[in-house]
Amino acid sequence: MSFISSCQALSLFWFRFSAPQANKGTGLKTDEVQLLKATLRPLTTTVTAAQMDCNLRPYQEEVVQAALRGENSIIWLPTGGGKTRAAVYITKKHLETTTNAKVAVLVNKVHLVDQHFAKEFKPYLGSICKMTAISGDSNEKDLFGSLVRASDLVICTAQILENALINMEEEKHVELTDFTLLVIDECHHTQKESVYNKIMGRYVEKKVRKEGNLPQILGLTASPGTGGNRQLDKAVEHVLQICANLDSVIVSTKNFTPVLQKVVPRPKKQYDIVEKRALDPFGDHLKVMMLMIHEFMPSTVSCSLREMGTQEYEADVVELETKGVKNENRLIAQCALHLRKYNDALLINDTVRMVDAFQGLDEFYNSRKTKLLDGTDVFLQGLFDENRVELKQLASNARYENPKLARLQRTLQDEFKDEKSRGILFSKTRRGTRCLFDWVNSNTALQRVNIRAGSLTGAGTGANHMTQNEQKETINHFRKGILNLLISTSVAEEGLDIPECNLVVRYGLLTNEIAQQQASGRARALNSVYSVVAEEGGREIRREHINEYLESLTAKAIDQVQQMSPRDFRRKITELQQIAVMIRIQAEKKKDEKKQRYSPGQVQFQCRGCFLLVCGGEDLRKIENTHHVNINTEFERHYRAGGQVVLERSFEDWEPGRVISCKNCGKEWGMEIKFKKVVILPCLKIKSFSLKTPGGKSTPKKWKDVEFQVKEFDFIEDMSSRFPDLD
Repeated sequence: MSFISSCQALSLFWFRFSAPQANKGTGLKTDEVQLLKATLRPLTTTVTAAQMDCNLRPYQEEVVQAALRGENSIIWLPTGGGKTRAAVYITKKHLETTTNAKVAVLVNKVHLVDQHFAKEFKPYLGSICKMTAISGDSNEKDLFGSLVRASDLVICTAQILENALINMEEEKHVELTDFTLLVIDECHHTQKESVYNKIMGRYVEKKVRKEGNLPQILGLTASPGTGGNRQLDKAVEHVLQICANLDSVIVSTKNFTPVLQKVVPRPKKQYDIVEKRALDPFGDHLKVMMLMIHEFMPSTVSCSLREMGTQEYEADVVELETKGVKNENRLIAQCALHLRKYNDALLINDTVRMVDAFQGLDEFYNSRKTKLLDGTDVFLQGLFDENRVELKQLASNARYENPKLARLQRTLQDEFKDEKSRGILFSKTRRGTRCLFDWVNSNTALQRVNIRAGSLTGAGTGANHMTQNEQKETINHFRKGILNLLISTSVAEEGLDIPECNLVVRYGLLTNEIAQQQASGRARALNSVYSVVAEEGGREIRREHINEYLESLTAKAIDQVQQMSPRDFRRKITELQQIAVMIRIQAEKKKDEKKQRYSPGQVQFQCRGCFLLVCGGEDLRKIENTHHVNINTEFERHYRAGGQVVLERSFEDWEPGRVISCKNCGKEWGMEIKFKKVVILPCLKIKSFSLKTPGGKSTPKKWKDVEFQVKEFDFIEDMSSRFPDLD
């Protein structure tokens, strides 16, 4: 199509959506439509030749054909291969050829909403359709249903759509059938309990029930994986399950592989091996202290714990703490809690600096000095206090520092000799990421090669979390070159598009083949380096080799699925979908039964830190199916309010108040919220409590796991006692 004819088609398209009758069938009044159009208008731009052209490479043209025929499909291309650009092209054609077209582009991370909007969809489609981008930090999400009805294309996190599917308020609610095309980014996550699979579970159930008008599906992935399977037949089953969950075929290039390999060169992989630490007096001293805690507990308990300083030991003490809580044995529960802190210190000592490990312990014990309840607390606090000075001295001795850091320093120095270098350093935990950031910024040798580092972790309100705005700012600074080294958790593994990145370092990580492929794919520049920094003979190296095998196994499994006859493929997919629907219905039934197991009056809440009985199930209410509050004014005498909680965005009906904690032991319970600007209610974290029921004690991790039905909050009914004049 020529540029002139494209403009003619565009003018007809724009007229169709700008005409006065555009609000027919939307359920909106004319003034509401005009208001929403005004909201969306800044997202549209002037038509240019660049915006009209969405040229594809030959391998991209090959993989879009199924979608252009209207078939559900998964595009499998490596990171950097242009999956999103292919999706833009398909979306453009869909909008041009489908009557009343409406597209949703779903992503699994907040920062990808802005990236897809600004870098891909807006430049190419911003002038031919009404488009909006919505994520968890967007106030517009509270009008999601209305925005969808006034838009042609919506880019949002999958959770936003999931919330809208279950929310029945008119301005928030949508149906799957409101859309004609769903684009699902990083679609390999469409399995098990993921939000993608919740959305597609509804889709598949509607399909099995033969309900019509379902949208076309387009999945995008660089790494379907094998589901942890190491045999080809099991890997094939995993790929087929992903296809069934997305009701899609999986397509990849067959005719233009050399072109793809030229466009997406694989980085040079190097193993930066470190000899095992010869002496570790700091770690050894921590282990001696842990053994003293073992001896403080019953011998039958400590003998079942595995090797200190491992993930297995952490799992053991987490389970031990839960047992202690259920049996109301505070000695065991508290010893297990403290042993986990010491094990965390060993893991940090093995990853970053000794001083980082010491600082974490020091902060933990400083926070507990004034909250000693019994002899167990006195023993545990005294043990640390007696050894604090010696631990600090050992942590400050450079002779025993972590050798991995010296190896990492050489790798960074080598790559950043070129002042144009840009790299990502992946670490496992938020705390580890923060410690590496501090190490880089205090390292004079790294400063001499002009490394400008920033840290990137998951969004949240904890000490090592970032706000969503901080995430966006850090990524933007990295894109612009203000920062040239990003120290990140897995949040940057998927989707982050930085073409100039020429170094990826995986530092002490044990992950699966999907994470390895995703991380490797962040190195986009020519002659890039993918470095694995690990201890000689360590589990990280073995895991990397296993992942390399699983990556090749994934390709073989996909090839085998693609070679199935259309009839056999469709028969297998239908069978898997019918099974999935039956399992889903049964799971929902069990979930409902579990919620009805006890009446609210049969459930008592105890503080997890001291076992103090503080409230009953009948005192609780839920707001917006998310916030669980205690409406009993007597509850206030059990907690102490602390510092103000600051969140970066505002909410429709509530605002955050102060942190609340147990007045008896100091265990943090949640925060106060100010509802409707009128009443202050304590909002509780379920993991801070144990629940006493006729069937025994339970320690649910999430509110969805409690075994009674929490009533919906009714402002007039539940607050009448606080406002007697209204009766």
